[in-house]
Amino acid sequence: MTAASLSAVLVPVILCGGAGTRLWPASRETFPKPFLTLPDGNTLLHKTLLRAQAMAAVAHVPEIVIVANEEIHFLLKDACVHSALKGIPLRFILEPIACNTAAAIAAAAEVVQQTQGSHALMLVLPADHLIEGHQALHTCVRAAIEAAQVDALVTFGITPTRSETGFGYMELEKTAVAGHPLAYKVLRFIEKPSHATATALIHASHTQTGNRVVWNSGMFCFKAKSILDALERHTPASAQPARQAARAALIEYQRTTMHPSAITYTEEANTLTLQAHYYKHALSISIDHAVMEYAHNLLVVPADLEWSDIGSWDAFSALIPADTQGNRIVVDKAQQGAVKMQDVANCTIQAGDRLIGAVGITDLVIVDTPDALLVSHRDRTQDVKEIVQNLKNEQHASYKLHRTVSRPWGSYTVLEEGERFKLKRLVVKPGAYLSLQSHEHRSEHWVVVNGRAQVIKGEEQSVLEANQSIYIPAGYKHRLGNEESDNLILIEVQCGDYLGEDDIVRFDDQYGRH
Repeated sequence: MTAASLSAVLVPVILCGGAGTRLWPASRETFPKPFLTLPDGNTLLHKTLLRAQAMAAVAHVPEIVIVANEEIHFLLKDACVHSALKGIPLRFILEPIACNTAAAIAAAAEVVQQTQGSHALMLVLPADHLIEGHQALHTCVRAAIEAAQVDALVTFGITPTRSETGFGYMELEKTAVAGHPLAYKVLRFIEKPSHATATALIHASHTQTGNRVVWNSGMFCFKAKSILDALERHTPASAQPARQAARAALIEYQRTTMHPSAITYTEEANTLTLQAHYYKHALSISIDHAVMEYAHNLLVVPADLEWSDIGSWDAFSALIPADTQGNRIVVDKAQQGAVKMQDVANCTIQAGDRLIGAVGITDLVIVDTPDALLVSHRDRTQDVKEIVQNLKNEQHASYKLHRTVSRPWGSYTVLEEGERFKLKRLVVKPGAYLSLQSHEHRSEHWVVVNGRAQVIKGEEQSVLEANQSIYIPAGYKHRLGNEESDNLILIEVQCGDYLGEDDIVRFDDQYGRH
């Protein structure tokens, strides 16, 4: 370990944003790519947390910062608990709206500067990348720390393994920067080139007839002060509102921690909620377009890593062992899924809760979920995002939600839906309560299947056992809770002229939702 890295304060900043639209229908806006379970049983977020924690072998890591949308905070907390990280505290920075990576990094940099000092270094890591092994990354990070301590903005360039059109490319100078033998200046950026252009760039790089070319990884290392100065210089419309939102969040956090009774779910220890009053004005732009393409002090550390951004179903397929016919099969046995094939080759098939039969097909990707089925040629998996955009334009619920939707208190599954009725299965975690609420357009009928339900209906309080029920008319204040040690399971029947999830008025909520 170098003297520079030994003395450095390094704060890993994990960006847990993005909807992962090219991995639809498994990934949705409220259940993004970092939370998807990989074939080895772990999630990308879990692997990123372990990667951040392992940076303690490179420098002093006082905390790990995670930037995410406020809407998925409860998913994030559960994932971090299950990752069982030890020794390094976590700090959550919650965005009220998505404003792309420039604003997210500006907010995180303001927090790091205020809490760790302006010379503290940040290591920005996307939560949805897969990197196998830590040692090669540690070597690159040590080189990045050396360069960043003299105020360079450092990014990591991945050695291309194929002519990928979904990535940005960087063409580097032939010789390293003086004093930094592993760092290079950028000659030009090539954003998502055509297949022919990418092939030509990589061929020239490999044959040394051209300059070295690397993929833009989206990982960075820099001082908090250095990136804030660059953002203020190049994109103040993004930097200033984000920094104001972060400063206001820090002030609110300090106020509530001085008065613990005022702390809500989103204001608990080490959680900062960016103030929407400021943050909504931040220009939505990526950090590459906001700063990196213009910065005079940008350096690249080429990284020969086993790296993937798992940016499509084709990339996801590469993680699954192939059979003798080149087929890659994933079956969710917990949901009793199954796949039966006849004369099938070079296909990826992911089964959810039912049997999939495939006959006489080649080079397809089939992904089945309870409410949506994807069928794509394996060469067109990058275009899945167009389907998602169309769904979003039509306000079709499947762009955002699965049939089973996670909530801070547990989850609900839509079993059936028709005109004027909806049937749900509710699972309420031990010790959890739904908000005290009412609905204008619908009534609800609850039937307890398992456990004991604590119920508030108007001014009445009652306890329902299994096989008991209660009717909640439209307009009544009501609340449901579980004070037992096991999950509470109910069937909810909704009836009314409007059954949207936004027909809700909350009067009190332990999770800080409005």
